[in-house]
Amino acid sequence: MLSEKQLEILRERRAKVLAGGGEDKLQERHAKGLMGARERLLALFQPDTFQEIATHAKHAAKHFGLADKELPSDGVIVGTGFVDGRPVAAFSQDFTVMGGTLGKMHAKKIVQSMQMALKIGVPVVAFKDSAGARIQEAVDALSGYGEVFYNNVLLSGVVPQIAIIAGPCAGGASYSPALMDFIIMTKQNAYMFITGPEVIKAVTGRTTSLDEVGSAQMHATISGNVHFVAEDDRHAIQIAKALLSYMPSNNTEDPPHQPYPDLDLSADEGINALIPETSSEPMDVQPVIRRLVDNGQFLEVHAGWAGNIVVGFARIQGTVVGILANQSLVRAGAMDIDASDKGARFIRFCNAFNIPLVTLVDVPGFLPGIEQERGGIIRHGAKMLYTYASATVPKITIILRKAYGGSYLAMCAQEMGADAVFAWPTAEIAVMGAEGAGQYPLSQRTQGGRGPQGQSHRTGGRVPGQVCLALYVSLTRLHHRRDRAR
Repeated sequence: MLSEKQLEILRERRAKVLAGGGEDKLQERHAKGLMGARERLLALFQPDTFQEIATHAKHAAKHFGLADKELPSDGVIVGTGFVDGRPVAAFSQDFTVMGGTLGKMHAKKIVQSMQMALKIGVPVVAFKDSAGARIQEAVDALSGYGEVFYNNVLLSGVVPQIAIIAGPCAGGASYSPALMDFIIMTKQNAYMFITGPEVIKAVTGRTTSLDEVGSAQMHATISGNVHFVAEDDRHAIQIAKALLSYMPSNNTEDPPHQPYPDLDLSADEGINALIPETSSEPMDVQPVIRRLVDNGQFLEVHAGWAGNIVVGFARIQGTVVGILANQSLVRAGAMDIDASDKGARFIRFCNAFNIPLVTLVDVPGFLPGIEQERGGIIRHGAKMLYTYASATVPKITIILRKAYGGSYLAMCAQEMGADAVFAWPTAEIAVMGAEGAGQYPLSQRTQGGRGPQGQSHRTGGRVPGQVCLALYVSLTRLHHRRDRAR
């Protein structure tokens, strides 16, 4: 039987660990609008469900003054808990403990949580807030990063991985979130880069700022590294919870569908007003998406980057779907390098985690230009073809207005494996638009209004008000077919 003295020793040790870097440092973070590492985990998980592991782990460093230095939890808190009734693994780097730097034991704890997630089949949420490698541990720190990256790859496509950048994430540390599925980054106090302004100036002579090379705004609109920008820590956690609500726990499960007990068979004729009669008139696809999905709820991914294609998660009659749609308000909806990368990555994620794909097509072609050609538009555009063709989840395509040339195929045409294709009554499928075809010499045209190498035609389609029902029936039929194939 444990004595009271032994219990008191345990309580004292636990209190030191729970205090992290100390109350003073925690208050400094609160003054900046930041939460503590442990507070972030408690906000993510349902009350009283967080089970911490390796609480009393200690570093093994013996040099540079670290031998006798106490580092509570070695600067990272790891464990499991429940989010909306489902188990989730998570770790949170503690900047108040030696800047949240990564050493051998720090990395071992992170890897332990990731391996547990892989073993039991649950998502991983990572709070990144670290000054980088713990240089006092030299190569051991570098080795630790390698182990973390290796396990990021092992988990990829098996369980969902979400990174929340809530502080600095520099150098090698930035590769781990890049290997995960989604990155959420806070507007303030968070930076992510490989080389900072000082290194850039020393090597190139160019003067830059942290905002230019590593801010959330830059990564969300220019580099495309960040999927969501959050106002603060709590907002970032809300976004993470919203993402998890559309994902299965692992790649052997179905997404958390919430099927309606009764189908809504009523027509929605008001959707007709959202589609202009002429294909050349700009059209915002966002109202169309929100009209098709349940309660107008659409979680857009990468909203600030490559705006000519819109991707995100929603439910249709309770069924979780991934939506891709051309946005003609940006670059006329033409596909370019960034849009191809954005779409292909989203398709791969949905396919890995059994999420049906719904594609809304309004595309005039691939964006012409010397920058696009030299930038490798052929290589990047091929990613869309490859990911759609290789996807085994249900694929539903709706041609809203125009679908021209190779971009028609790149947006999941029937020939690229679409399980069901619907078309608006005024939809157009052609090698190119009428204006482009008119530029060809008369000798290259055929009779009857046909363009070069093909035929421009308008397709008859379902009544727009029946689109939601058609989508649901198709998804249900294809989902049952997939179940039988397993």
